Amino acid sequence: MSVKVKIRKGDQVQVIAGSAKGSKGEITQVIKEKNRAVVGGVNMIKKHVKPNAQNPQGGIVEVEAPIHISNLAIVDPKSGKPTRVGYKFDGDKKIRIAKDSGESI
Repeated sequence: MSVKVKIRKGDQVQVIAGSAKGSKGEITQVIKEKNRAVVGGVNMIKKHVKPNAQNPQGGIVEVEAPIHISNLAIVDPKSGKPTRVGYKFDGDKKIRIAKDSGESI
């Protein structure tokens, strides 16, 4: 079952649940099919990699793992705190707004 994804690549988000709770970062990738997002510098895991052209040595590499979007909240541009997302029509254009301050995202 797919949920309406209100976050996009490039958004500033804060993790509100899980082991990475409280950390902030920018979304680098959104995986709509699985309702997950990859946040830069958050939810780091160690991955064992075979030697290849990019990494001839191989070894253990730290990469960001996807986080479920229900555990993420967009950071309000005005206050810097996590907020919910709403929509508003600006003329004939639909824009996203922060529920707390009413500021456009």
